[in-house]
Amino acid sequence: MSEWAPLDGGNRDEVVLVTGISGSGKSVALHALEDAGFFCVDNLPPELLRPFIRLEHARFTNRVAVAVDVRTAGSLPHLLPLIDELRSEGLRVRPLFLDASTDALVRRFSETRRPHPLSTMASGGDSARALIDAIELERELLADLREVSTVIDTSQLRPAVLRNWIRSLVGAREAHLTLVFESFAFKNGVPLDADYVFDVRVLPNPYYIRELRPLTGRDAPVATYLETQPEVRAMISQIDGFLQHWLPSFEDDQRSYLTVAIGCTGGQHRSVYCVEMLARRFEGRHATLLRHRELDARD
Repeated sequence: MSEWAPLDGGNRDEVVLVTGISGSGKSVALHALEDAGFFCVDNLPPELLRPFIRLEHARFTNRVAVAVDVRTAGSLPHLLPLIDELRSEGLRVRPLFLDASTDALVRRFSETRRPHPLSTMASGGDSARALIDAIELERELLADLREVSTVIDTSQLRPAVLRNWIRSLVGAREAHLTLVFESFAFKNGVPLDADYVFDVRVLPNPYYIRELRPLTGRDAPVATYLETQPEVRAMISQIDGFLQHWLPSFEDDQRSYLTVAIGCTGGQHRSVYCVEMLARRFEGRHATLLRHRELDARD
């Protein structure tokens, strides 16, 4: 019997490690996890992670979320091997990394007027330059942790949308690899959390059909129009084939999540339809999540 065997004979003990760039929404994520039934603690030093999990296990708590950030930078090198150790002992560990563009982070720090945790380490007398230097230093310190985590780009997400995405992630059925299909608008930038990006702007655009313009790729008239276009069917089939070919390699590489981002001009018609169709093709064989960045931001 492993050290972290199920307490109730059901679900394995689970720990979500919330990390990421300062100002990217870690507090929002932690509150969402608390609402989802996790026992949460903020800014726990990595060396206390194992004793903390053991204590909560003894209290019959099998869903724990811990925020670890750059304020404990000196201990971060010990975190990656600790994650591997805990997993080898039977504990389900999900590292979740929140990221955002530098422009978005600068805007958030300007609005809140809070100092960046690494601001004293940044050089230069200009406050704006010092903030950017601190953000870049933080990216460098957390780069290795980002590589092994599920990444969420919060640059354009309202707190309510981020909370919904977090709940979807932790609510997904346990699987070796979870596929995340995300639509987006190129005019608003490529998502930072994308593992693969496919550009469908070459496909026929429903925007130029007056009665379809106000609709989205989730609406039947748009879907009917796009499914009759040979180019659209070919694009979806080729993306499907590409993913089918490479998914076993990602599973062999112990990846937990793979984010496939599909982009068009406005993130409303073509990319949304393609994401919906691809998710349908894969949902019977893999744990699958759907995101529509631009549409979610409207809701």
